[in-house]
Amino acid sequence: MKLDKVQLTDFRNIQYASFIPSRSLTLISGKNGSGKSSLIEALYYLGYGRSFRTNKHESAIRHDADRFSIFTRCAGDDGNVKNIGLQRSRHEQFVCSINGNHSHRLADLVSLIPVQLFTPQSTDLIIGSPGERRRFIDWGLFHVEHEFNLLFQTFQKLLKTRNTLLKRQANLSAPENAYWEQQFQTVGEHLSEKRKDYIGRLQPIFNAICSEFLPEFSLEISYYKGWDKDASLIESLTRKRDYDTKVGYTTSGPHKSDLRFKVDGSAAQEVLSRGQLRMAVAALQLSQTTLFQQETSRRSIFLLDDVGAELDLDKRERFIDGLVAMDTQLFVTAIEREQLEFISKYKDKKMFHVEHGHVNEE
Repeated sequence: MKLDKVQLTDFRNIQYASFIPSRSLTLISGKNGSGKSSLIEALYYLGYGRSFRTNKHESAIRHDADRFSIFTRCAGDDGNVKNIGLQRSRHEQFVCSINGNHSHRLADLVSLIPVQLFTPQSTDLIIGSPGERRRFIDWGLFHVEHEFNLLFQTFQKLLKTRNTLLKRQANLSAPENAYWEQQFQTVGEHLSEKRKDYIGRLQPIFNAICSEFLPEFSLEISYYKGWDKDASLIESLTRKRDYDTKVGYTTSGPHKSDLRFKVDGSAAQEVLSRGQLRMAVAALQLSQTTLFQQETSRRSIFLLDDVGAELDLDKRERFIDGLVAMDTQLFVTAIEREQLEFISKYKDKKMFHVEHGHVNEE
């Protein structure tokens, strides 16, 4: 997927902007507060239907407007052109349009535009909550396996049902509840196997990239399924049943799974410096981009926000080289052009300057 045109209306401090990005590398420069990160945020909305900066959609609406809209004309890897737009109002109403057909389903939008993001907060992928890492895994599965979204949504409903029964202190062994317990176990183990297999496919790619990005360390990743490794899910649920009833929620299952990082047997966050953690995340995201391309023959869109705050010059160049080599459409923001002094070597690029919400091509 490549974006051929982008238009924003009433988004953050941008009243209106329209630009035609490069199909390879687009550099967006500007001072802090100029609006360059708002462009990245808007592109993120196309891939996720939400912001990476806030949970409140109204915060992204320009102060005197009722709604914002984002439009893109894009070409798929099969050459088909799509006109895609989305709109969010202050009343939390979401609507997207795909070639004139309207939908209120987020999945209809985000399945079309695979977007990845690297920001100053990206180290949360390693040092943050397990939920961050589950979302990382699920992004890869969602865009590779069409049935994964239904599997994930089914599990979420079963988890909600089981937690409701636990809060009511219902007897989960009773015949009327045994069906839900069996379904939770079956769907939960299926979901866990999907995640485990995905990490298994990702692992050799990550190892190869890590040997280049962090040659001084042997960084390992492993998947923790969310319950005792020596037990099936139903065995773990049975063991924890009294405790789960006491606390009122399910403590075993794929909703507790995690991706773990170790260096010589120790947790990576205890060994690696802040800069090394950034490189580990860069290697992980580059690995996911590579696997996505290998398994789908599609291209993703990669957003690098405030790259100068995250990586030294050599690491910036290496990261961008890897993404450009995979024919990824890349958007990079920087305060100063000097933060990307190597940019001149790339042939297919466009540069934009943002000031007071106005976007101008240079």
